Amino acid sequence: MAMYLKISLIAGAALLSASAFAQPVAPLQTVEQADANLARVAQERAAAEREFSEQEAVCYEKFFVNNCLDKAKEKRRLRLSELRTMEVDANHFKRKHAVEERDRELEERARKDAETAAANAANPPVPKTVAPERTRPAPKQTPAERQAQHEARVRAREAQEAAEAGQRAKKVEQYQQKQVESKTRQEEIARKKAERAAKQAKRAADAAAKAAADAEKAKQKAVAK
Repeated sequence: MAMYLKISLIAGAALLSASAFAQPVAPLQTVEQADANLARVAQERAAAEREFSEQEAVCYEKFFVNNCLDKAKEKRRLRLSELRTMEVDANHFKRKHAVEERDRELEERARKDAETAAANAANPPVPKTVAPERTRPAPKQTPAERQAQHEARVRAREAQEAAEAGQRAKKVEQYQQKQVESKTRQEEIARKKAERAAKQAKRAADAAAKAAADAEKAKQKAVAK
């Protein structure tokens, strides 16, 4: 009778331990929390293995050895399952955080590029003028030569203005194209974030359902025995 009572107490302790680990874990908010959870997983995993070894040694001294070992193994399995879920969530959070940091850097870089292009398009750089070299006075020109030189200067100035206008139009077009690309990139980033959030929610729901099922199965098995 005393042996049966002692085994029942061990089974009850195993169920209480499994129920404690089946409680939902608060959502991670920072990388530091994720690192702390990973450290906790390593410590508690080692503790679970150590506790199982100690319980195993105790079981071999009992009359119902197999029954005692089964309960100890089930307790260890439930505990390691909960620790594995915590480990997966922490690693997933760290990967997600790294991806979001990279997306923010790309978005900030695209914004700065667009602002620089807009500033250059609105205020194109003024071409530098080279001071004419001092030369000997040119000989007197005829009215026809002066008229030809004047027309040549007018044509050169018109050609330069046309070239500058074309460059400004090209820069404005490039700026508009970068705006479109930036908007497309931001939409793609938002879509990826939504997909990752949906996957994380599904993974969390699956993990919670599995933990609940494992706890229920352990309870039913304990009741059956």
